[in-house]
Amino acid sequence: MFLPHTDADREAMLHTIGVEKIEDLFKGLPEKRLFPEVNLPPGVTEIEALEELQHISDANETTGELISFLGAGAYNHYTPAVVDSILLRGEFYTAYTPYQPEISQGTLQAIFEYQSMIVALTGMDASNASHYDGATAVAEAVNMAYHNFRGKRQKIILSPGLHPHYRETVHTYIVDSDIQIEGEDTPLEAGPEALIPLIDEDTALVVVQYPDFFGRVHDFSQFVAAAHDAKALVAVHVNPLTLGLLKPPGDFGADIVTGEGQTLGIPLAFGGPYLGIFATRDKYVRKMAGRIVGETKDTRGQRGYVLTLSTREQHIRRERATSNICTNQGLLATAAAIYMSLLGKNGLRQLAELNYHKAHYAAEQIASLKGFELAYTEPFFNEFTVRCPKPVSELNADLIHFDILGGYDLGESHPGLADHMLIAVTEMISREEIDHFVEALKEVTNA
Repeated sequence: MFLPHTDADREAMLHTIGVEKIEDLFKGLPEKRLFPEVNLPPGVTEIEALEELQHISDANETTGELISFLGAGAYNHYTPAVVDSILLRGEFYTAYTPYQPEISQGTLQAIFEYQSMIVALTGMDASNASHYDGATAVAEAVNMAYHNFRGKRQKIILSPGLHPHYRETVHTYIVDSDIQIEGEDTPLEAGPEALIPLIDEDTALVVVQYPDFFGRVHDFSQFVAAAHDAKALVAVHVNPLTLGLLKPPGDFGADIVTGEGQTLGIPLAFGGPYLGIFATRDKYVRKMAGRIVGETKDTRGQRGYVLTLSTREQHIRRERATSNICTNQGLLATAAAIYMSLLGKNGLRQLAELNYHKAHYAAEQIASLKGFELAYTEPFFNEFTVRCPKPVSELNADLIHFDILGGYDLGESHPGLADHMLIAVTEMISREEIDHFVEALKEVTNA
């Protein structure tokens, strides 16, 4: 710790306020509570402290040292250096929530550009300025649908293919409310059609994932039509990178699109902070939580940016607010906007195709091993589920010795799937590394 004050400085300050020593400032407090004995090591220099912290951090194994096939909602993608180069400019890095739009034009424009790109990517009409993460965005979709029907529809249907952490977050949000959750116990092997019989006149929202947690890509066209026949809303949670290749949810009738924006130039960062994407149709905008930035003209005819519909927020409407979220992941949204603008439409498609083809090569090679098979027949993007000849926890413990971080052990979230591994393959993994993974699996299972 660097203390800039000299002894003379401290004496002058104490003299000014009329005390002799620092301890005199605390005379009114119980002495036994003031300076308890703390077993701290002797002080060290900054150099020594840095060496110790570096030694501790070296115990971590990261995707820099290991070949990672782990996904399940957080993915090892490449972030171009220019993203941080732009993002870490003081104008973006130190900007706070834009309560005074007239002096926050740069921040507001960045948010506006982010919203515009999310709308183009999802096929929706409007996007907010982001949420804390994908799980929060899904929970806010539930809130929005409930309030859209003014509480008269109290059923929410969650697909079993929705990320288990997102489902847990929804349950946390609805504690002590009259919202009822159904659908999570539907057999995993069943497609979205299995949820249709649950949809009735009391259903406010049906939430599905695209691709789902197990990597499967379903055609939701008939499912969405069935939900709309019952006048229920449909929320589709996406990995935005897949939309460089797959049909956007807006094209098959989704009312709400949520997503985890970590795949858009945001590092893994040990689990966060991440970026919650939220987009919807124009007719639901007034029920949507979070910020919206709009473009307008000032009195001189110059382009300007404003906070639109900010009266929904808690700092203005208090307990009548649409949401208790009155800020957003502004820095992460800006990072995503920079990333998307750098790639452009064609670059995003090329990146998506690269992920797709690498994952399918890996799936083909792994499925050829004795005892391994693809668990599902549905199409997939860059993540797929493999049935293994032994528990995944044992496999992953062995794979570490090959400098490989294996796929997600589905037994952790689904006890009946202890022998199922969820494998993610991104552009960061080379063909040689996939072959190394296959050979390692062969060796640890004697396949």
